[in-house]
Amino acid sequence: QVQLGESGGGLVLPGASLRLSCPASGITFSSRAMAWFRQAPGKGREFVAAIARMPSYAGSVKGRFTVSRDNAQNTLYLQMNSLKTEDTAVYYCAASSGYYASTLSTEYTYWGQGTQVTVSS
Repeated sequence: QVQLGESGGGLVLPGASLRLSCPASGITFSSRAMAWFRQAPGKGREFVAAIARMPSYAGSVKGRFTVSRDNAQNTLYLQMNSLKTEDTAVYYCAASSGYYASTLSTEYTYWGQGTQVTVSS
């Protein structure tokens, strides 16, 4: 059974940092592209970052967020710095069926339950 379990969300002030983690089980983690998406209230699911061999980012987070993976620990990370109120959303980790780091949510097969990130003063 495939399990993706996000953690690390919370309530922070603008300008703060958070690190999200997503341990994975039931998949061959090292051979799959992994990604982070987010969904704000009343909006659709939005691409944040993805990583296969190299990372890619949405323009709105480039330079502030860093995606990384530890294949030995089967874990995906998202380091979020200089957080803004517009980063408030539920953040989801996703696993692709292959090794292409797409920006499209439809290219990802497995999803976690999400972790809430709230940036507010």
